[in-house]
Amino acid sequence: MSQTPPVVTRFAPSPTGYLHIGGARTALFNWLYARGRGGKFLLRIEDTDRARSTPEATAAILKGLEWLGLNWDGEPVSQFARKDRHAEVARQMLAAGTAYRCFSTPEEIAAWREANPRQPFQSPWRDATDLPDAPHAIRLRAPRTGETVIEDAVQGQVRVANDQLDDMVLLRSDGTPTYMLAVVVDDHDMGVTHVIRGDDHLTNTARQIQIYDAMGWPRPVFAHIPLIHGEDGKKLSKRHGAVGLHEFAALGYPPAAMRNYLARLGWSHGDDELFDDAQAREWFDLPGIGRAPARLDFRKLEHVSGHHIGAMEDAALLALLQDFLRETGAPALTDRQRQRLEAALPALKEKAKTLPALLDQARFALIERPVEIDEKADKSLDSVSRGMLKSLTAALQHASWTRNELEQAAKTVAEENGVGLGKIAGPLRAALAGRTATPSVFDMMTVLGREESLARLQDQTELAG
Repeated sequence: MSQTPPVVTRFAPSPTGYLHIGGARTALFNWLYARGRGGKFLLRIEDTDRARSTPEATAAILKGLEWLGLNWDGEPVSQFARKDRHAEVARQMLAAGTAYRCFSTPEEIAAWREANPRQPFQSPWRDATDLPDAPHAIRLRAPRTGETVIEDAVQGQVRVANDQLDDMVLLRSDGTPTYMLAVVVDDHDMGVTHVIRGDDHLTNTARQIQIYDAMGWPRPVFAHIPLIHGEDGKKLSKRHGAVGLHEFAALGYPPAAMRNYLARLGWSHGDDELFDDAQAREWFDLPGIGRAPARLDFRKLEHVSGHHIGAMEDAALLALLQDFLRETGAPALTDRQRQRLEAALPALKEKAKTLPALLDQARFALIERPVEIDEKADKSLDSVSRGMLKSLTAALQHASWTRNELEQAAKTVAEENGVGLGKIAGPLRAALAGRTATPSVFDMMTVLGREESLARLQDQTELAG
């Protein structure tokens, strides 16, 4: 009994720009499918377009995949470096009679198409025997009758009439292989068992299948996934906001949240919206991918992001914040800032939707004395409120510095002054953080500790006279 070959998937981006969010999702689907089955996830850089391919774009793609946490097996394959192998296969097909030499010039082809606008080009050299010694392309001898049938794991059965396809060029007259040939040869040689890619490639698949068949190679499983649209249902573009993976990283969405969110863009497992990598690898399968375009929803992304930030271990979240600061060019944390931030995370992380929002909430722990008071917060620091802060400072001198005791001390001072707790919380917020929108004043005091909290209060009570 023959064994099922191990699953091998691949991601094959063209290095002509940044890693698009759609490409990142394609890479994720391939990664999840392979990793969930103990298979291999390979990376191929399709750099045959030498005019547009750049080392900088390749580096950006690799960096994006690394940031997203998609590790690949082996070294990335350069498609351009394999051009001799692609040409070798074209010559093998020529020798086998599944390809032929075509001597038609570009002008002759253009003239034929103008005269036959509704037909695919039919080369007059397909069955010629008297061949000149002249520059020529090598074309596939494609079947002229019947159908090419694509059994697609997402789109279902797709049938293409062979008389609608021309004999595509495999090797140009200058000896360079075409993209269509290179893709098939590379996927075969790399042992790819499942080709999971965007449905904009579906029109290429019928042609590529003909190469597999001509070479006698087994076809991989094809799965063409729908594209990602904006919230308005139109093709995703810059007008919808962030579309490059690097932009989402700069906005402060954690990689784990992006993996969760992207996995749900076009794929589902029941009603599950929030899950970790282990669950995604276990659940992901091709039948769960829908045929309709997915819609990018930033509100849902923020919800998923907030869930993952709240669920992270404090040490891992701190490391992620430090990485984010470094990548965005912000100053590194001092030892004291790092210690305070780590202490603040348990009280803050469940409310933050992004890393910048978390850092903004933690600003009170990152600033140093004297605290700069903004204009809105300064309005709460009149002589009366500073007097209450002075009384509170005295009451806190010997407090045990637990949250309950800090809150009780504030309530006592408020009652002694005939006001509610809110009347003292406002000036206390201003003195500790210099702002009106902050975490709980008692959480801030717990994080800052006795010495720093009292020093910040003292800075303001000295102004009370």
